[in-house]
Amino acid sequence: MNPDPTDPRTAPRHEAGDLPAIEERELPPGRHQFHKERLMSQIHDDRRTTAAARAQRAPGSSRNPFLRKAVLLPAVTALAGALVVGVLVLTPGGTGGNGDDRAFGPALTTRIGAVDAKGAPRLLDRISLAAAEVDAPKARADQFVYIESRSANTHVRTEGDESRLVSEPLHTRKSWRSPDGREGWMIEPGNTGPEGITLAGPDETGNDPKPHLGAPTHDYLATLPTDPDALLRKIYEETEGQGNGPDQQAFTTIGDLLVESWPSPRLTAALYRAAAKIPGVVMVDSATDAVGRKGVAVARLDESSGSRTEWIFDSKTLTFLGERTVQVEGDGGEGGLIKPGTVIFTNAILVRAYVDDMKVTP
Repeated sequence: MNPDPTDPRTAPRHEAGDLPAIEERELPPGRHQFHKERLMSQIHDDRRTTAAARAQRAPGSSRNPFLRKAVLLPAVTALAGALVVGVLVLTPGGTGGNGDDRAFGPALTTRIGAVDAKGAPRLLDRISLAAAEVDAPKARADQFVYIESRSANTHVRTEGDESRLVSEPLHTRKSWRSPDGREGWMIEPGNTGPEGITLAGPDETGNDPKPHLGAPTHDYLATLPTDPDALLRKIYEETEGQGNGPDQQAFTTIGDLLVESWPSPRLTAALYRAAAKIPGVVMVDSATDAVGRKGVAVARLDESSGSRTEWIFDSKTLTFLGERTVQVEGDGGEGGLIKPGTVIFTNAILVRAYVDDMKVTP
């Protein structure tokens, strides 16, 4: 399976913001253990470090599948929706199958894009200007954020004494997220049943988690500074000690907010300008998202793993399409099975919308 199909799909789209932000929280105790057991044989979406470190984890990992990034935080709370007020549609919306009907296949591979070390600040400046000019729809307080995405990953699978590199085919993830994070629902083949799973309720200690950068509520996002220097300073302070170094973790944290939530245009623009100030951030001439849309990327190499996380943007509109993590230096994974050119994780955002009820799509 190759993430660079010969017939890429690109659809009209518009960005919109002022969305109720997400709150990530732990699953109910029984559900949490269920997902721990599902991840025993694979290294999938390990966000304590980076996407590459995720693929290098031992088969006994208990990482929660709903926490996508390297933020040391509770799992994502999903949410609810029906009447659409503002919708972002990036591709013709295909949906994944119900239940865990995915087969394992050969490793995802791609061409490694060329890097321009000096091009990132100029590109991010253009991207931030485009993001700030977006006409954001307004949502009512009783509405929810619906996010639909497509993703796939490659990881080391160990059975007995044998380890091999396999990929999970492209599948759809749907989440509904309430403004306060108290209600939630998610449907994702392989991680939930056909009807999905509720993520409502307190964490495993019985408490409501406090919002932070990795688990932001609407009110929390509204308090974030839109001055890039102040915003980046807060990101470094709040994520101190996490991930593979402060710079890599700052890049990862901003990527989380871009993928897992729908920040306002002003905050989105500030996030891009903040990213331009992180050492090691580069421009990549070509990258393809999970559904085959080609674009230009802003990326950073995790020197500890040799993997590079790329934020992919449409070359003409500069709309954010998704992200992927590619092994670019050395061999990663258990036994060095992950070779350069391997796509460790790939994601494409298809729809972001305000809706009125749980489990209803635009």
